[in-house]
Amino acid sequence: MAFYFLMPNIDHFFDLQQSTLICHGTWTLEHLAIIEQQLSSIPAQQIQIIDGQNLDSLDTASAWLLYSLQSQAQFEQFKPEHLALIQLVKNTPTDLNTSTSKPSFLETLGRQTISQLQQFLAFISFIGEAFIHFLYFLFKPQQFRWNALFSNIYDAGVTALPIVGLMAFLMGVVLAYQGGTQLQIYGANIFIVDLVGITLLRELAPLLTAVIVAGRSGSAYTAQIGTMRLTQELDALQTIGITPMSLLVLPKIIALMIALPLLSTFADVMSILGSIVIAKASLGVTATDFLTRFPEVIGVNHYLVGLGKAPVFAAIIALVGCFRGFQVTGSADSVGQQTTFSVVQAIFLVIVADAIFSVLFNWVGV
Repeated sequence: MAFYFLMPNIDHFFDLQQSTLICHGTWTLEHLAIIEQQLSSIPAQQIQIIDGQNLDSLDTASAWLLYSLQSQAQFEQFKPEHLALIQLVKNTPTDLNTSTSKPSFLETLGRQTISQLQQFLAFISFIGEAFIHFLYFLFKPQQFRWNALFSNIYDAGVTALPIVGLMAFLMGVVLAYQGGTQLQIYGANIFIVDLVGITLLRELAPLLTAVIVAGRSGSAYTAQIGTMRLTQELDALQTIGITPMSLLVLPKIIALMIALPLLSTFADVMSILGSIVIAKASLGVTATDFLTRFPEVIGVNHYLVGLGKAPVFAAIIALVGCFRGFQVTGSADSVGQQTTFSVVQAIFLVIVADAIFSVLFNWVGV
């Protein structure tokens, strides 16, 4: 029987008969390159016994090297801890199958349902936390971040006037043109006032304004808070005793609840102005006739209905935008995903709320 003496710092001896590999010294990652170099000249298929009696220490890298040298060899006179490590390496799968079968429809549905339920519960918790902070500052207004409030009113309200005004004007133009074409067939051109007045003031103007603000301000809220979360600015605020809810969330919610009704009123005016232009150009209804008939057929309740929806829409947009910002994790890609979710969910919830309002107002006869 031939003996191979392997140490990280000495030569080895071998022949082609039944062989025993006797290990000495410290077999760790530090000496692994030297050990591999020595083992490269030994026919691995000739090694039948590996003796670890004189082995001082062994780590996982060297244990794997021993096991890969001859998986059928017998390990003799190894210390218990060395044998346990070799056995652990032996039981470690080397060919991991990363391909997974496609989950069934019911499994996918269940996972998505649970995920959405968890998101819903987290959102409800977020609303509750915002409400508690609102009550706190309601009784201690001197501690409220007034500068942040006015800054958010300017960003969400004043700077949004051009885009809201343009879109509302074009909406009035489209609605008056499409509706007037049908009314003109029956010679009822003057009823364009009734059509656009009720539709715009009650439904389209506040809804269109909310959709624009959701895409503009709601996404900005998510991106701002999400970026601050990635850069650990939120942690820094908490470290110095400033809660993100008081500095970032509440001022945005209150500012948007103030700005959106004003933007909705501005959208009412611009959409009616667009309708007047088309009524004069295509239907022969002058601005004087339009404005004379308008207060006769359009009650103030229609304006108040649209105005009353705006603060609710604003709260939904701000809450969803801020909530999604706090859901950002991992990388900048998460900011984009959560911003997309923010806009889509805010618009969806605004439309759902508008549908609920329509049913309720019709039920109470408003």
